[in-house]
Amino acid sequence: MGLSEGFWHHEYWLPPGATWEDMKESAGVHYPQPQNLLLCIPGALLLIIVRCIFERTVALPLGRRLGVSDKRRPKVQPNATLEGFYVQLSRTPKKGDLVSLAKRSDLPVRKVETWFRHRRAQDRPGLMKKFCEASWRFTFYFTSFFSALGLLYDKPWFWDHTVCWLKYPQQPLPSALDWFYLLELSFYCSLVATLPFDVKRKDFKEQIIHHIATITLIFVSYCANLIRFGMIVMLVHDASDYILELAKMLHYLKWKRVCEAVFIVFAVVFIISRLVIFPLTTYYYFVTKFQLFLLSCLINTFLMILQLLHIFWSYLIIQMIFSVLLHGAKRKDARSDTEESERSEAEDLPKS
Repeated sequence: MGLSEGFWHHEYWLPPGATWEDMKESAGVHYPQPQNLLLCIPGALLLIIVRCIFERTVALPLGRRLGVSDKRRPKVQPNATLEGFYVQLSRTPKKGDLVSLAKRSDLPVRKVETWFRHRRAQDRPGLMKKFCEASWRFTFYFTSFFSALGLLYDKPWFWDHTVCWLKYPQQPLPSALDWFYLLELSFYCSLVATLPFDVKRKDFKEQIIHHIATITLIFVSYCANLIRFGMIVMLVHDASDYILELAKMLHYLKWKRVCEAVFIVFAVVFIISRLVIFPLTTYYYFVTKFQLFLLSCLINTFLMILQLLHIFWSYLIIQMIFSVLLHGAKRKDARSDTEESERSEAEDLPKS
């Protein structure tokens, strides 16, 4: 048996007693074709292009019209020695490095410290970049969530999850769900491709884990024809994502009260959908109704990873709400940028 044949052996992908012969296409009956997933590569590239066009022609003009503007930041004097260290070694030099750089540049240590602080401020993403990024994600998640609702509301297995497993894996795949699955996979692949260029947040590592787990689950669930289960999982996850992106947009617009109200709605929807609906209904039916085999064990593992991330993010959300409501702390995105705070940025600006 060759490597490819071994990888696609039906015992790995399908429940006991089922084979790929059970999922052969016939006249009028369509089943998932794993080779179709290769379309996610051009799909991801197309979404990146669409995003660039959207941000330039829609999000940017909208942000300007609504008053989003980047703060003025100090410009650093060109210095080849300091720039070389900044680019090649570290953006935040230690005390010994500062002393060494000061000697090599013939500058006081204090001025070297200031140069690096201002240089980091130049690289920090501005409000407009954040607004454009949030606008794109809001548009996609909003469209994705309500499109999925439109596709699923008349499906009996959407309202009764036990129906998801009837006659599995011989469950014909409607072409609309096929394309929707491919679109979701393409989107998350595009997010991975643009991670180095997007705004970096404190949960950057968790984001990478989340994207890898999501892509893996979409891939394997499509190949094994777990489309019904996969659609419900994606819908539950998309229910809160667009609300968070809307809250971010309002935050960048400095619409404080509206932002806080939307964020509370997001927190409620997130906790209910991720910590109640997902584990107690969707995941519960998968564990109790589905036969145990190799692929189901893999899916269980990645679903548990997602649930751990849900708990982690719920903790951050609750922590943020309590800090604002009980302690009057400065409102701040729990997944804020990894760079210095807005307060640090303000201190770097010259005083009027």
